[in-house]
Amino acid sequence: MATIFTRIIEGEIPSYKIAEDEHFLAFLDINPLAKGHTLVVPKKEVDYLFDLDDDTYQALWLFAKKVADALNRTMTCEWIGVAVVGLEVPHAHIHLVPINGVYDIDFSKEKLQLGADEFEMIAKRISDVI
Repeated sequence: MATIFTRIIEGEIPSYKIAEDEHFLAFLDINPLAKGHTLVVPKKEVDYLFDLDDDTYQALWLFAKKVADALNRTMTCEWIGVAVVGLEVPHAHIHLVPINGVYDIDFSKEKLQLGADEFEMIAKRISDVI
């Protein structure tokens, strides 16, 4: 059965896309820790990040770096925090979270509740600089 991320990649489930190429997709997390919280995923469905082949693994991080740069230029924050937790969806993914301190990337925190208009505005602002 396809993961929710594969279903997003295939267009079965809508998302707020930030960047995409033939191998990777970046989209806003719908349960964000901060405005601009983005997920970066390979289009190839692999459960565990470290099971990716070396070329895909390296290219995923380069793609994430490009997305993080756009986040850093468009969101009000000190840093872009990076987390690879991997437990909630069995599809390799990287969290990019705009942060001002280490506790801003605490996944036990209450998530932001944003409306579709705000998600769309954030996605457009970030994707316009990539």
